[in-house]
Amino acid sequence: MIECPNIQKSVIRNHYDITTLFYWLFWGPHIHHGYWKADEKPSVAQEQLTFELSKLAGIQTGSTVYDIGCGMGGSSQWLAKNRKCTLTGVTLSPVQRLWASSSARLKNVQPRPKFLRADAETIQFEPDSADVVWTIECTEHLFDKPAFFRKAATWLKPGGRFALCAWLAAESPMSDIHRQQAMSVCEGMFCPSLGSQSDYVAWFTDAGLKVMNTQIWTKEVKQTWEICRRRVERTGARYLAKILGKNHVLFLDHFDAILNAYESGAMEYGCFIAEKPI
Repeated sequence: MIECPNIQKSVIRNHYDITTLFYWLFWGPHIHHGYWKADEKPSVAQEQLTFELSKLAGIQTGSTVYDIGCGMGGSSQWLAKNRKCTLTGVTLSPVQRLWASSSARLKNVQPRPKFLRADAETIQFEPDSADVVWTIECTEHLFDKPAFFRKAATWLKPGGRFALCAWLAAESPMSDIHRQQAMSVCEGMFCPSLGSQSDYVAWFTDAGLKVMNTQIWTKEVKQTWEICRRRVERTGARYLAKILGKNHVLFLDHFDAILNAYESGAMEYGCFIAEKPI
């Protein structure tokens, strides 16, 4: 696992508070990677990633889902509309919570998702209350990942599933160059650590969950950062970032870092499905 001890939770929250509108203008309501099969538009690719994860998880109509790290509520709304799931979304950012709630209400999404402003590492849900725990590109921002997996496992009903997508560090041992590339991503994207595929499998297993499926989607999602880089180059995004503060400039400057890490093998993009034994 790659660890970056200088990251602070207040910086993560501030980043998402300030840049919610920026994200929406720049990338749309789904602020996660896209999943490309051919030459789809980014908006289509982003919904495809949600669809592919939901398909692998076998999410049933009417399931109770906790969307941890829900962002602006894109995946929550998709699952509510397309799977009729009862959704509770959790975000660290009060701005994102307001945005997600307002968006779902304006679009009259039914059943209406519920959004909470809370810390994923401290929030409590009733044991055995969820059919699915769902998280896309959130665990990178968590400080005690094993503890989160142990807690989230208690929320699942017997037979319930944990569906997760995450940025991954390469497996150990890593070369010095690869380690530095991954560390650069942590610093620019505000990740206190990056786990490898085997780290995530171990965290699921230690939490009492059975890993049902693991897949590496790096080549399917890598185009995300190629598109982001082009959009930065042809828009005024960098000038806006300078107004917002140095951390947001740092974020934009590291679009190349994550793309380079994917291309070199220093990082991967992983998908995991784990199940709570009956």
